[in-house]
Amino acid sequence: MKFTVLNVAAGLVLTAAIVSCNKDQPKTTTASTSTAADKPETSQQIVFVNEDSLLSNYEYFKDIKGKIESKSKKAQSDLQSKGSAFQREVAEYQKQSQTMSADERAATEQRLARKQQELAAYNQNAGAALQNDQAAENVKLYDKVADYLKDYAKKKGYKMVLSYSKANPTILFADASLDVTKDVVSGLNEAYKSEKK
Repeated sequence: MKFTVLNVAAGLVLTAAIVSCNKDQPKTTTASTSTAADKPETSQQIVFVNEDSLLSNYEYFKDIKGKIESKSKKAQSDLQSKGSAFQREVAEYQKQSQTMSADERAATEQRLARKQQELAAYNQNAGAALQNDQAAENVKLYDKVADYLKDYAKKKGYKMVLSYSKANPTILFADASLDVTKDVVSGLNEAYKSEKK
């Protein structure tokens, strides 16, 4: 039940959020060295977002990561508590088994076997519930980023927003002037702050 939002998030919109908009916008050329995010109209129609930086700086992602980690720790604590109680019962049975009748041993062994199955089912259900929560949060994260990038690309006149991540480097090289990560993170955090109010 280890926290894996980062693994799932790697498959987010940022792996290749392709945004088509403003097809009739005229192309202009500029010879400036400022970043793509600073230019309202530009010949650059393809930009990229550094997925690692976006995820480490996006407040919404930090919040959902904390929420999932908290649920995971609680589930692990509950499982550990139930497991310890079960182990104590098994140890107690082993101490007393020599003095029990055959029927008592059989009944106790059946009860312990049922408890062991219940413990395994609890573990499996807790893991599944955590994965479902994580998947639901990832869908929300994807939607938030995708919706923001659609509007962002439209305002800036970009035709495509790609992603870069060290873990999944789909872009081997891109000029730093095409990196719009800071601008995107800033906008996402502003939108999230407004949402929280």
